[in-house]
Amino acid sequence: MRVLVTGADGYIGAMLTPLLLERGHQVAGLDVGYYRDGWLYDDGRRRAPVVTRDVRDIDAADVVDFDAVVHLAELSNDPLAQHDPRLTYEINHRGSVDLARTCKAAGVARFVYTSSCSVYGAAADGAFRTEASPTDPQTAYAHCKVLVENDVRALADTRFSPVFLRNATAYGPSPRMRFDIVLNDLAGCAWTRGEVAVKSDGTPLRPLVHVEDICQAIALSLEAPREAVHNQVFNVGDDAQNYSVREIAEIVARCFPGARLSFGPAGGDVRSYRVSCAKIRRHLPGFACRHTAADGATQLRDVFSLVGLDAQGFAFRAFTRLKQLQHLLATQQIDGEFRLRRSAPAPLVPA
Repeated sequence: MRVLVTGADGYIGAMLTPLLLERGHQVAGLDVGYYRDGWLYDDGRRRAPVVTRDVRDIDAADVVDFDAVVHLAELSNDPLAQHDPRLTYEINHRGSVDLARTCKAAGVARFVYTSSCSVYGAAADGAFRTEASPTDPQTAYAHCKVLVENDVRALADTRFSPVFLRNATAYGPSPRMRFDIVLNDLAGCAWTRGEVAVKSDGTPLRPLVHVEDICQAIALSLEAPREAVHNQVFNVGDDAQNYSVREIAEIVARCFPGARLSFGPAGGDVRSYRVSCAKIRRHLPGFACRHTAADGATQLRDVFSLVGLDAQGFAFRAFTRLKQLQHLLATQQIDGEFRLRRSAPAPLVPA
């Protein structure tokens, strides 16, 4: 297939385009380039060429040559979204829906949208949430995910087939590293400070999924028969990988011998949810999570050792979404609408 990946220079995108190329697809990447300052290690894999473009500026001529679009390019995560909720709705909701409409008008047959299990919000009763469960988004980021799902599902027809992947909280190494997600953050603290420091009491529930397993789910969603995925929503993860934050911290501490484990008071974050991932295995029988949280923590420890990660590297702004956007604003590399002050449009051509 000829596949366009938006957000190709992000945490997931940097792992996805090599996988798609290895599976025989023709791939092109699009990314606005906010996080290119961050490159933690070189894994030697071939990656698709990436054009610097704002997803808000894509028109039908840009996507007409593609069979499918994988849409990763949104403002992520909750702290960044709360930084400017108005802009979050502009980019994540309106921008994503406009892109889907553009793809449909251009004849793109499949549109894979990466949503989030954070749409389940405050589900502290501990019951498993399925794709049919009510959503309860607690943040602008999660609310936009719900809005995009609803609006893009309404676009589905016999020629345009969207798929919605509600990813659990990602973890694991990527060259375009993120340290603002729970397991990766705790692992970085364990390595550079000798402490697994949880700011809350650790009681909230979080489902986890390795970044490579997210990429596997995306690839299978692209390759599956239309009837298996058309206009379907899937939780992406594994029922066995629903953890409390305390359990995640304990796993990380075991993988970083000598690291101290500490907890804080009960926090104000009410997000807590457990998810069932049975549906994706029924519709995509080839999908199975290949990694556990302990695998991911061990992989991170090995990468940190390889690159000699120190406290300065761990704190580097490009590995934390909010820090990097604040830097780009402060240095006037982007304007108040998060648009690049310099831009050179180039054609999008699958490699």
